[in-house]
Amino acid sequence: MIMSAMDGARDFIALGGPVVAILLVLSVLSLTTIIFKGVQFFMYRVGRPVTAHAAIDLWKAGQRKEAMERAASGRSATARSVAKAMQLSGSSAAGSAVEEVVALEATARLHELRSGFRLLDSIAQVAPLLGLFGTVLGMIEAFRQLQGAGSSVDPSILAGGIWVALLTTAVGLAVAMPTSLALSWLESRIDDERIAIEQLVSKVMSPLHSKPPTGEGVATAPAPAENLALAT
Repeated sequence: MIMSAMDGARDFIALGGPVVAILLVLSVLSLTTIIFKGVQFFMYRVGRPVTAHAAIDLWKAGQRKEAMERAASGRSATARSVAKAMQLSGSSAAGSAVEEVVALEATARLHELRSGFRLLDSIAQVAPLLGLFGTVLGMIEAFRQLQGAGSSVDPSILAGGIWVALLTTAVGLAVAMPTSLALSWLESRIDDERIAIEQLVSKVMSPLHSKPPTGEGVATAPAPAENLALAT
C-alpha cells in the first residue's frame, strides 16, 4: 500500500510538474505545524482556563493559599498569570507595577504560543499564487505545443494541456484553504486566552486598587480593566 501511494505521488508530481512538488512540500509543512500546534494547545489548555476560574473562586472565598496553589498547578498561560498576580498581590508593590509585571509575562507566553503562525500564514498566502503560477506555465506550454502542431491542430492537445495546467491551481487552493481555516481557529484560541487573562487577572488585582493610599481615608476608584490589555 505504501509503495502504491508513493508511485501515485510520483505520477501526480510528474503530471503537475515542479510547482505541484513544491505545493506538496508546503502541504506537509502545514500539516506538521497544525498537528504540533494542536497538541501544544491541548497540553497548555489554550482557551480553556478551567483551573484559573477554580483558583479565582477560591480566591474570592478567602482561601488565598489554596487559590495560589490551584493556580500554580495549571499549565495554561491564564493560570500562570493568575498565579503571578496572586503572588504579587501580597507584596508592597503598587497595583500598576504588579499589572505591568503580569502583563509582560503573559505577553511573552502568548508570543511563544503564536510561534508557527507566520509559517501557516505564509503558506496560506503563497500556495494559491504558486498554483496560479503553475497554471500560467502550463498554459504557455499548451499553446507552444499548439503552435508547433501547425495546420494539423488537434483540439485534444490544447484541452489536455489546459486541464493539466489548471491542476496546479486546484492543488494550490487545496493547500491554502485548510491552512487558512486552521490558522483562524488557532488565532481564535489565542484571543480567548488573552481575554481570559485580562478578565481573571483584573479580578485578582481589583482589591489592590480599592486600598486607600497611605495617610488618606478615602479609597481610590478601581482602575479600569483595560489597563491590563496585552499585546498580541
